[in-house]
Amino acid sequence: MSSVVLVPIGFVSDHMEVVYDLDTEAMATAGRLGLDAVRVATSGSDARFVAMVRDLLVERAAFERGETVERAAVGGTPATWDRCAADCCPNPRAPLPALSQLPPGELPPGVSGVSA
Repeated sequence: MSSVVLVPIGFVSDHMEVVYDLDTEAMATAGRLGLDAVRVATSGSDARFVAMVRDLLVERAAFERGETVERAAVGGTPATWDRCAADCCPNPRAPLPALSQLPPGELPPGVSGVSA
């Protein structure tokens, strides 16, 4: 028999979308397919998660007040910036230029793939 583990990585707490979509709909689908299924708990009100969010908010508030802040980081990678630069992330709702307006073989900004 096959098994599946459902991990709601996009959610930090149980709410109707998690409970209904995963605990009700996904579990019913798994049952119909003959799969054993379990759902991993969300971090919700786990004391470690709450402490991490609190620490992050205190750190960011101090930074915004202009205080020198030691940024927490895990492993060898340092903490990154608080805000993206104005042109860092392309706006997914911005209209793309017509392909006919681009040089041959060039893709619009923010679009990846194989060029012609």
